[in-house]
Amino acid sequence: MIYVEDELIKLNGVVLPGLVKSIEVTETAKIDEQEVEGSAAKPKQATGYEDAKINIELIIDDTPTQTKYERYATLRAIFRIPGQSVPQPIPMISEDTAAHGIENVIFKKLTHKTENKKGQITANLELWEYIPQTIVATTKASNTAGASRRVSSGNVSAKSQGQNVQSGLSEEYKSYLSTKRGKSPATDNAGSAAALNKISQLPY
Repeated sequence: MIYVEDELIKLNGVVLPGLVKSIEVTETAKIDEQEVEGSAAKPKQATGYEDAKINIELIIDDTPTQTKYERYATLRAIFRIPGQSVPQPIPMISEDTAAHGIENVIFKKLTHKTENKKGQITANLELWEYIPQTIVATTKASNTAGASRRVSSGNVSAKSQGQNVQSGLSEEYKSYLSTKRGKSPATDNAGSAAALNKISQLPY
């Protein structure tokens, strides 16, 4: 049996080896079911959409220039580049995935199966749609500036309130505050020893 490469399916710019036996693309909505006490019915609430899933089954044979395992190694190199520790999104070109608006995928799973009495490999690829998430960074500079303005205005307000209180005092009391109002008898013209002596003589 002769198999022809399907050059219409590419992963990361590489044509998939072998015959594409099947390709399946699945899109799913996110549905939450709510438990209602005393009711057998479960109300359903739609919350969004799952990322699409793509499953591809390949049949890989020997060719005059490569063995089936050498051709399978092409898939392994797409799945995981030597030294790569984290899967990366890769572009996918296919009429079937394009019909679902899928441009980039994550290569989720790669398996192969060899059957007795058959000189071929059946490879299965599981791919997940990749949709980049945009994260908007915000700055707190404006809030800090606003806080500074509020603190400054608060200080000004406190000062103005102090001035208002001061202006409400009588002239006689202002004069009293500005004069010397005496000293403690414990420290009036006395050293530390004499001060302690005077303190001990004070009535309690």
